[in-house]
Formats: sequence, C-alpha cells, structure tokens
Amino acid sequence: MKVVFERVVLAAALLGAAVAFAGCQSAPAATKHEAQPPQDEVWLTEQQVRDAKVQIQPVSKRPVGNEIVTSGKVAFDDLRVSHVFSPVTGRIKRILADPGQRVKKGAPLATIESPDVGNTFADLDKAQADLIASEHEARRQQELYQAHAGSQRDSEAAEDNFRKAKAELERARQKARLFRASAADKISQEFTLRAPIEGEVIARNVNPGAEVLGQYSGGTAVELFTVGELDSVWVFADVFEMDLARVKRGAPVSVKVVAYPDKVFAGQVDWISDALDPTARTARVRCSIPNPGRELKPEMYATVSIAVDAPAVAALPRTALLRIGDQTVVFVQNGTTPDGRLKFARRIIAVNEDEGSDYIPIVRGVNPGEEVVTSGGILLSGML
Repeated sequence: MKVVFERVVLAAALLGAAVAFAGCQSAPAATKHEAQPPQDEVWLTEQQVRDAKVQIQPVSKRPVGNEIVTSGKVAFDDLRVSHVFSPVTGRIKRILADPGQRVKKGAPLATIESPDVGNTFADLDKAQADLIASEHEARRQQELYQAHAGSQRDSEAAEDNFRKAKAELERARQKARLFRASAADKISQEFTLRAPIEGEVIARNVNPGAEVLGQYSGGTAVELFTVGELDSVWVFADVFEMDLARVKRGAPVSVKVVAYPDKVFAGQVDWISDALDPTARTARVRCSIPNPGRELKPEMYATVSIAVDAPAVAALPRTALLRIGDQTVVFVQNGTTPDGRLKFARRIIAVNEDEGSDYIPIVRGVNPGEEVVTSGGILLSGML
C-alpha cells in the first residue's frame, strides 16, 4: 500500500515538474554536444532551481530526541481547590452561590434543612443530663461504700458510668460545635454550608429541593460545590519505562490541547511517580502549568512534550527523506557543471527513525556540511 501511495505522489510530482519547467523553455534547447548528467544525477540551472522551489540545507549536528512526547490530562491543582460536601443529610432549601461567583472563606453556599441538626442538639442536651445523673450516682455510691453500706463493685461501676457520660458529652459538644460554626438553627433545623477556602465557585452540582446525603452518614455523598482557582492547573502524563530515567523534576514542559491547536502552554515537571502501572508499564508524571487565561479546563486531553537532555548528532529534516521501494534516499548538491548548472545526486542513506521528530539522526550516507535538498526532492526524483 505504501509503494502504491509513493507512486501516486511521484506521478503528481512529475506532472508538477512538467508544468514548472514549461516556463523555463525560454532557455536554448540542449544540443547534441551538450554534456548529459549521469543516471543518478539531475543538473539544473539556478533559475530552474528557483522555479521548482527546491530548498537546500547543510547537514549539521543538533540535539535530536531532546523531548519526550506523550499524552496527558488536565486536572485541578489540589492545593488550590476544595470539593465541598454536605456533612448532614437533608434537603437543599436555598442556593446562595452560583458558578463563576467569587466567594470569601466562610461565605455561605447553600442552606440545608436537616433533622441531623435537631438530633445533634438533642443529643447534646441528653448528654448533659446523663452526665449530671451519672455524677450524682457516682457520688452516692462512693458515700455508701465509705459508710460500709454499699459494695466497692457498685461504687466502681458508678464511677465508670460517670466517665462514659463525660466522654459522650464531649463528643456531642464537638458535633454541636460543627453546626454552630455553620450558623445552624436548632429551631428551624437549618444548616448553612460554607466555603472552606477563598476562590471562585467553579462548579455547582445541586439545585433547590434536592435531597443530599451527609458525608458522615456512611453512604456515598455527592460533591455539591467546587471552590478554588484555575489560574494554575496540573497536567498528568504517562511516561514509558524506557524514557523514565531521562525525565527530571523541574524539566520544562509544553502542553497543547485540541481546543487551542495554535497555542502552547508552558510549565514544568514537579512530581514523578515512584511506581509503574503494572499493565501499561508507564509512570505518572505531574506537570504544573500556569493558566492565567483559564483556557485549560480539568478533564481536557492534552499532548505533553517534556524536555530531556540529548547529545548533538548529525541529523536531517524529515522533509528531506524520500522513500523509493525499501530504500531511503536524499538528493545532495555536489558542485556545478562547467556551464554553471547545479548538480544534484541521489544518494541512499540510513537513518534512525526511532529518535527525533522534525529532525532524524543519520546513521550513514551523508556527512555534516554536505548540502541536502530539504524541499522539492520528489520533483528531482521524477526527472531521473
């Protein structure tokens, strides 16, 4: 299939070359005494080179394979975002904050009618009453024991019950303190859900009248609000085991997403996982990306390029390579003819296509400093 495609491309190139050279016929036709190029060479005048838009570039050494390109996904920076759940089970009565609204720490987000509020304050009152009763009983049993009218066992049991009542009262107080901090009303049984941090309401997942499950009720609670900042996000990428040793913390990173194909977001690696995924054989890498324009949204898929150290080697632009059958060839500019025409020789080379992206390392065939055709080589191939 590849060979068929190359033949189609070659035929199109030959047609283009014929059209291009039709405008060059003002030059005198070659006479039978004019020198002809060898089988694997093409000779062109400078005007013909310009008309055919042939571009030439010297082979040079450059870092190749100096970045690792992988896939990734945008996520919240967990240090700058808070996921808000309801600590009580109940029904949403009012929504007090909308998506996009900026809120201060402690600002009300919603009010919830919950029987948990009444139960909590009732538990507190009961715990206080139980403590008083157990204290009286412990004192009475202690007096009876000292008067030899009661057993030591009863006195110790009453003392134990007193200590349990104190612990239960402290537990009830701690739970009631949570509700008081949220301005809970034990008469109306309303609980006010408040923002734990300052930031923007990024998402709201609940509406008035909805039933919500308490975070500590033992079920699966639903996130009601997301509050935080998107001016900095994380991008998680997967790096294969063979590339892991080249990735360093602090390495520059560039990120591209489908939504903004012409924009590159810069950042750096700030964490590398210590464990590999046992199935994919990849390690998780976290990149911190400034996002002042808030274009990057959590859950976006991204293409991540991580800069790594790489040695400088002789390399060719990928556009210089031509495929002819199972061979890789390039055209090398190797001097001029006596009448001033430029010589272009076709040469078989070997490259390492496992490395590099725009530039491919050369294994053999051309040397640094030689002039290689980087654009228009397919036209020259059609003239042979």
